[in-house]
Amino acid sequence: MRKGERTKQEIIRKAAPIFNEKGYDGAALSDLMRATGLEKGGIYRHFDGKEQLAAAAFDYAWKVALDGRFEGTQEISNTVDRLKRIVWNFRDQRSGLVPGGCPLLNTAIDADDGNIKLRAKALAALRSWLKRLQSVIEEGKRRGEILRGVDSSELGTLIISTLEGSLMVSRLQRKDDARDLASCHLVEYLETNVRAKESKMRADRS
Repeated sequence: MRKGERTKQEIIRKAAPIFNEKGYDGAALSDLMRATGLEKGGIYRHFDGKEQLAAAAFDYAWKVALDGRFEGTQEISNTVDRLKRIVWNFRDQRSGLVPGGCPLLNTAIDADDGNIKLRAKALAALRSWLKRLQSVIEEGKRRGEILRGVDSSELGTLIISTLEGSLMVSRLQRKDDARDLASCHLVEYLETNVRAKESKMRADRS
């Protein structure tokens, strides 16, 4: 990687927590300069402007978040257990993320009425998460681990909506009860309404 590209990536990495914690309007140039150790010209030599930097910072923060949510799932053979791991990852893996919490939730709220480009970024991120969940669910249906009648889009949307909604409530209340309750409810739902009976019997025997 060339020096200019390394500098650009370092700016993105250091700017991501600022945008994620303060939002687009709240992220002042002075904050960005302080975090990166660069002057305005040094920052915007690599970007067309604040909006482009914010978009790149979101992409970085979202990749960190999404990788964390799917961490360890590839080693799990059963697809229902993989979905359960995703739920537990969402609940438990709060450290190691970009400071400020879920970038999808933050950006969706922050950009809902204003920044069209960032709203589009958040929507694309939502779709990417849903697509990955749907892929796991469809694989489970093919393998007979998930009931055939399960709609992969509906189940994926249910998982995302429940988790993200519980996170918002937990943040407002400043306690984890809502996120814990939602996670436990989803895991129970996956066992009782999603896992195929034949798969459950095989799991019980093993």
